Amino acid sequence: MNPAPDEYRLRLDRNRAEEAAATARANRYSQLRLACFVLIVVLLVLIAGWDWTPHAFWLPLGAFVYLVTLHARASSAQLRATRAIRLYEAGLARLDGSWPGRGTPGDAWRPEHHLYADDLDLFGKGSLFELLCVARSRVGERRLADWLLAPADPAVARSRQGAVRELATRLDFREEIALVEGEVSKAVEHGAASTWGSAPPQLTSLIPPQAHLVSGLVSATLLVGWLAAGWNPVWMLAAMAVQLALATPVRPRVQAVLEAADRPARDLDLMGRLLDRIEAASFESEHLAALKARLTIAGLPPSARIRRLTKLTDYAEARLNQIFLPISWLFSIGTQLAFAIERWRAENGDLLREWIDVLAEIEALASLAGYAYERADHTLPEILDEGARFEGTGLHHPLLPPGKAVANDVTLDVADGATQAFVVSGSNMSGKSTLLRTVGVNTLLAFAGAPVPATTLRIAPLSIGASIRVNDSLQEGASRFYAEIERLKAVVDASETKAPALFLLDEILHGTNSHDRRIGAEAVVRTLLENGAIGLVTTHDLALAEIAEQSAGRLRNVHFEDHMEDGRMAFDYQLKDGVVTHSNALALMRAVGLDVGDD
Repeated sequence: MNPAPDEYRLRLDRNRAEEAAATARANRYSQLRLACFVLIVVLLVLIAGWDWTPHAFWLPLGAFVYLVTLHARASSAQLRATRAIRLYEAGLARLDGSWPGRGTPGDAWRPEHHLYADDLDLFGKGSLFELLCVARSRVGERRLADWLLAPADPAVARSRQGAVRELATRLDFREEIALVEGEVSKAVEHGAASTWGSAPPQLTSLIPPQAHLVSGLVSATLLVGWLAAGWNPVWMLAAMAVQLALATPVRPRVQAVLEAADRPARDLDLMGRLLDRIEAASFESEHLAALKARLTIAGLPPSARIRRLTKLTDYAEARLNQIFLPISWLFSIGTQLAFAIERWRAENGDLLREWIDVLAEIEALASLAGYAYERADHTLPEILDEGARFEGTGLHHPLLPPGKAVANDVTLDVADGATQAFVVSGSNMSGKSTLLRTVGVNTLLAFAGAPVPATTLRIAPLSIGASIRVNDSLQEGASRFYAEIERLKAVVDASETKAPALFLLDEILHGTNSHDRRIGAEAVVRTLLENGAIGLVTTHDLALAEIAEQSAGRLRNVHFEDHMEDGRMAFDYQLKDGVVTHSNALALMRAVGLDVGDD
């Protein structure tokens, strides 16, 4: 029994009620605040025009300030409830299959000429990434994408499994991470923030920063003395001249420091809020406990340190206010803040990369944990340390609508007497390409640390090479056939350098004639098998199925069947042994009205 749908609906209803209540409170406080403001204006008129006591003014003013605070709290609660509503609506959409186009497609992380990213639908609308990703930060997105683009070592994958298993049951923690207050702009960039943090000092001076503060205090004291007690203004002007002489040489660097810090501080603000939740949590899995331990440093925790940086940049912005600008200049506030920011970078800059790395890992794990929670029928695979093995039962594809996927079994191994590869025959739309993608995606999920849509899966480390969706390129002047043979060469090369390999080849060399196709396909498959690879190759050409008979049992013919029902092609999507024995192509052409004559 999957608990996710009922739990999501319960939380969705609760947050809808909270949103309505918070909206009502915010409206009520807004009306009361307006009433207080009107009363304040009336009292000011009365005080100015009649002999009213000014003390009558303070009570409505205090009430107005209090109502501003209450309104801010109600608005914050309203926004949190709204974010929670979107969160659980998205979760229910993933459960009922209506999620494509509602999440993060991850197109920014799609690499060019990757050996399987496009073939396995990793990125884009309706992609595996969109199904999985719930990261708040851009580094969390990037980490999840990296896991899908490069399968991990077995020990790392097993360690992630423990973390995913724990986080799957920690719905409240995952909700806190998802609903942290802050702009969901994906702004936290590993490169930009860490580069700024570890850059060389920008504000160096033989004159210590305390000298700027002391000169400002002296100028302020002499200014007050001149205004209040009639002191000689010459001393005041002399002190200000000294202050100006101290500030002028460093002013360009002060401005550069303040400007350079503004964007990283804004970007790191959301990160600090997320880290605060992680610091407050306790974990049982070794992987999560180790991640939290990386945040343990002497003194203030990372989240508090980031808040301190945010305050410094907030003060830097506030000093430009017209009211505070004279005071800011008089006390060299900008210079003091610039030195403080430089001290912050000196103390924490090199730690930023570590904090960001932890955040990225936690967010990627939370994405996989959410998938695990929502797919209670999935199983965590057994990750083997070595060999070339894929043994799956009840496999299906996670992107297919729930309840409509047909499960199949696939076992591939390089051991003596085992089947090393399948030659899959069948018509278009019978399920051949989906089977290849199912094996590939299950492999990626397994080594990312996620559960897989299968009854059981035992799998050894595999590097994937696929030729499923290879297109021609007008920009590069490459035909579809040339693009395919380039991809096949890359897959073969990968099997030599990144063994053991898993190859997934769809309609291999179908862009050439049968004679060349057979010779070329047999050579490619033979080379892959000799390199110790396992995999699947699909074909329409029954002549290609004959190569299995000459493989000493390393190749196995399997097929998908189809049949005509009421003039339409029908499929059961069940994988069967042997070569497909018939074709319904002519019958299908007749069904759509093409005159192809008699058999």
